[in-house]
Amino acid sequence: MESAAVVGAVIVVEGQVLAARRTRPADLAGYWEFPGGKVEVGEDPRVALVREIREELAATVIVADEITGDDGPWIISEKYVLRLFLATVVSGSLVPGPDHDEIRWLDGASLEAVDWLPSDRAALGAVRGALRSI
Repeated sequence: MESAAVVGAVIVVEGQVLAARRTRPADLAGYWEFPGGKVEVGEDPRVALVREIREELAATVIVADEITGDDGPWIISEKYVLRLFLATVVSGSLVPGPDHDEIRWLDGASLEAVDWLPSDRAALGAVRGALRSI
């Protein structure tokens, strides 16, 4: 069975990356993530990411290159994998919605300053590499 995708936006402004702290579900509350969400059946991952950022942070993004690990996407569970994409905000205000209670901007050196979801934490090396190439 093929894993379903969860997409995350690596939103970069002036060398800093946006992190969002989850409020739900209860087992994920308090952990930080690259904002995004589940790709619906038949939905393009980039389209899903635009939709999710609009829903979660009241902003519109343009999705750019995918960031991958050495083995492709990062495993979340037996059912899901995490796919990360660089993204640029083109409109909106980046206001946390009901799934998040705080957002923070982190530079490459301070990415470990927050308690990431395990799959997002596993991607930090690749995110740092992407930051160096921007």
